[in-house]
Amino acid sequence: MPPVQLKPQTASSRANPSAEARIVRINGPVVEATGLSRAAMLEVVEVGRERLVGEVIRLTRDVATIQVYEDTGGLRPGAPAYPTGRPLSVLLGPGLLGNIYDGIQRPLRAIAETSGHFIRRGEKPSPLDLERRWRFTPSLQAGAAVAGGAVLGTVQETPSIAMAVMIPPGVEGELAELAPEGDYTVADIIGQVRRADGATTPVRLANYWPVRRPRPSQRRVRMDTPLVTGLRVVDVFFPIATGGTAAIPGGFGTGKTMTQHALAKWSAADIIVYIGCGERGNEMTEVLREFPELQDPRTGRSLMERTVLIANTSNMPVAAREVSIYTGITLAEFYRDMGYNVAVMADSTSRWAEALRELSGRLEEMPADEGFPAYLPTRLAEFYERAGSVETLNGRRGSVSVIGAVSPPGGDFSEPVTQHTSRFIRCFWALDRDLANARHYPAISWLSSYSEYVNDIEPWWRHQGADWQELRITLMRLLQDEVRLQRIARLVGPDALPDDQHLILFVAELIKNGFLQQSSFDPVDMYCGPEKQLQMMRLLVLFDRRARQVLARGGTLAEIREMPCLPTLVRMKSTIPNDRPQDFDALRTRLEQEFDAIERRLA
Repeated sequence: MPPVQLKPQTASSRANPSAEARIVRINGPVVEATGLSRAAMLEVVEVGRERLVGEVIRLTRDVATIQVYEDTGGLRPGAPAYPTGRPLSVLLGPGLLGNIYDGIQRPLRAIAETSGHFIRRGEKPSPLDLERRWRFTPSLQAGAAVAGGAVLGTVQETPSIAMAVMIPPGVEGELAELAPEGDYTVADIIGQVRRADGATTPVRLANYWPVRRPRPSQRRVRMDTPLVTGLRVVDVFFPIATGGTAAIPGGFGTGKTMTQHALAKWSAADIIVYIGCGERGNEMTEVLREFPELQDPRTGRSLMERTVLIANTSNMPVAAREVSIYTGITLAEFYRDMGYNVAVMADSTSRWAEALRELSGRLEEMPADEGFPAYLPTRLAEFYERAGSVETLNGRRGSVSVIGAVSPPGGDFSEPVTQHTSRFIRCFWALDRDLANARHYPAISWLSSYSEYVNDIEPWWRHQGADWQELRITLMRLLQDEVRLQRIARLVGPDALPDDQHLILFVAELIKNGFLQQSSFDPVDMYCGPEKQLQMMRLLVLFDRRARQVLARGGTLAEIREMPCLPTLVRMKSTIPNDRPQDFDALRTRLEQEFDAIERRLA
């Protein structure tokens, strides 16, 4: 596909808006216009004197139905419509990182400087700073054969991220010209590609790409590396692979946003794209204020240097909410093509689905389950299937991991968005209201959640520790046994249970309080590395095994409960830092000595 011109197009020369294209019907964000018989599906059309941005979503003879991404208040029938001849696209180039956009890639900081607290209708500032100059360092020479994805050079976008300047996909030929090392704006031509037909195609630091079209790659590759998140309940019990998909469903107040914040800060991704899709304005305000102040644990600098924020709150036009997730995933694919691992946080896909439902109602389409359109599963699939680990066009390996929050009304996981989402993801982190009410965070249920990536990433974990899978299975079995025993205890009373079953209940509490519960505000416990996770698992499994031996030799649970090292075992998550594994050896020695002392008394 040839690159689109850098500067956004306005009215197309192939249509005279004053004579042909006119609005005939307005229904909220949905507008119908005549005189657009030559328009294409998904083409951008600007409507009204203020040129509000819209997109063609239906064509019937010469009547085009346009989905407008701005407030249509005051728009009247008879107003002009301006076809542009291009699909809805985002501008990809240096300057994306650290920026905050709305759903159609309008920079909110730039708008705030000119418009104040509210976005004026029809305002379309450039997504990237057209005046800023970037240092371009070439890596090829003129005369080289190039194709889509070929890297011409690099631009140091932030101190930690170098952006590769690539030939746009679909362009192939000989590199006729390449600019020398120097400072250039995103609009400057830094190369010329001579195609087989003799024509030349200019290459700039930035190019447009349609948001609804996935960026191509050579092939998908096997996902065999976990996306380490630093959350023990995720990394150990329900891991996600780098390039995988996950959903976080949960009712109001169960911690979806906080969990995604923790994942954004600590996950082992090179780039973070955070999409606030239809969330409340106060929640999104906290994100916009906190992220610039967060420190990147990798570099010690601001986390925003490797983050792109897309803010489309519930009081913004509903149509822009629908397109915001496509904007976010397209930005992620751009950095994936450079060989980076990108994590996309979509909060929340339920609000996105509600936008689909509202627009579908405006279009008078036949509703399906709970009023959602019949194509809801298709749209969800199109979004999540753009995740994956791939070999890029330039031979590098990059990935896009997608983690979408789902907000089912009343916490009902049987509603359509949650059910359809579970069909297209392989990792399901179900948030439990009872855990949240008990202040157990992250409130991810170990009974309702699952991960299909365990077997894919097991070799990686076995390289860290050969006993990882056995430890994981043992801890999970103890938690499942505890649920079964709790049901029995409610029927016959806890006093009727023998000591060996009381031990299971006791160890399960240790696992929940000392391992699964994790504080995002504890400077030691907010992130737990793989080595620390393994050490903690080994100590808990060791405690369970030695305690069973004590009971088998005639000991009592009361003796085990009185062991002096127990408080230290529970607090090890917040007292032993990630960089002091030797402290676990000391705790292990102390635990073994105290069990040996009990067994000597029983001998």
